[in-house]
Amino acid sequence: MFAVIFGRSGCPYCVRAKELADKLTAERDDFNYRYVDIQAEGITKADLEKTAGKPVNTVPQIFLDQQHVGGYTEFAAWTKANLDVEA
Repeated sequence: MFAVIFGRSGCPYCVRAKELADKLTAERDDFNYRYVDIQAEGITKADLEKTAGKPVNTVPQIFLDQQHVGGYTEFAAWTKANLDVEA
C-alpha cells in the first residue's frame, strides 16, 4: 500500500498524518508513503480538488493507492479499521 499525503508546513494535522505514516512504515512491510509539500511544489487548492474529485478545504489530503481517503481524521480512522493500528 502506498500513501500520498498532500500538506503544508505549519499544519499540525499534516504533522500528525506524517507521524502516523512513519509509524505504519516502521511497523509494516506493506506500507510506504510520500509527503508532498503543496507550497513548495506549487500545488493549488484547485489542483487538489481535481485530484480528489471533490471540493477540499483543508490539508492534509491523503490518498491510499490513488484513492482519496480525506484528511488526517479519516486516515486515522481508516488505519484503525483496516490495519488495526491506533493513531
